[in-house]
Amino acid sequence: MDIVTRTAPSRETPASGGNGLIMLLLALFLLGAAAWNFIAGVAGSGPGGILFGILLGFVALFVLVGLYSLQPNEAAAITLFGAYRGTDRTNGLRWVWPWMGKKKISLRANNLISQQVKVNDLRGNPVEIAAQLVWRVTDTAQALFDVDDYRTFVTAQVEVAVRTIGARYPYDDFEHKEVTLRGDHDRVSGELRTELIERLSVAGITVDECGFTHLAYAPEIAGAMLRRQQAAAVVAARETLVAGAVGMVEMALAQLSEKQVVELDDERKAAMVSNLMVVLCGERDTQPVVNAGSLY
Repeated sequence: MDIVTRTAPSRETPASGGNGLIMLLLALFLLGAAAWNFIAGVAGSGPGGILFGILLGFVALFVLVGLYSLQPNEAAAITLFGAYRGTDRTNGLRWVWPWMGKKKISLRANNLISQQVKVNDLRGNPVEIAAQLVWRVTDTAQALFDVDDYRTFVTAQVEVAVRTIGARYPYDDFEHKEVTLRGDHDRVSGELRTELIERLSVAGITVDECGFTHLAYAPEIAGAMLRRQQAAAVVAARETLVAGAVGMVEMALAQLSEKQVVELDDERKAAMVSNLMVVLCGERDTQPVVNAGSLY
């Protein structure tokens, strides 16, 4: 039996970086002292002054090598011979021992628009989807040491999450009884954000917001689906039109009977209903015919 072991995820800890301004002033003072001693040694104080000046110069250079600066929303991961020693998030000029490594990482919000991905929705219809998200690094240790390249990792996980969410729902529901990709944008975007946060947590990255920038049927079925949508719209319009016409006919017959305008037998009522339905449901203007003879 093979045993798979997983290393514990890295966790960010604060680093103990020093004030770089104080160290810069110290380095400038040492450089000045080194120059004065070197010049004095050359002028006649002897080789001791020259050697002491050179030594002070090396010490000043040693101090200068440990300086680094951090801009707002920027951090530096401090390492010692490959071992993580903490993250410095203090802005400005900073200093650590020169033998310690410094790897900077941005904490700013990043905007990413994914490539269009072809996904089969819940009903098996091919759909093209592209997503946009705003993400940022929250744990510098995980972003730098738990994944190979955290930016490439984000791009890959966005595609996987889009495929997962796209296959979970149908593109559209003509009866409006299901959650769909097109009709429930807020809910689907919320689930996409939750999916991305879960996938990117291993890299110390969170997602502030996300949503679809492109959502459409694939070209090979777009024409057929458009005709289906048009047919569904025509059927829905016809249903509304017929329901309204039936109500108007009922109202007309009820008012004629109530006000005793004319007495109609069943045959004449049927004829009147037929004529009214033709007039109300027809797509073209009707041509009235005036009956100048007897009703019967």
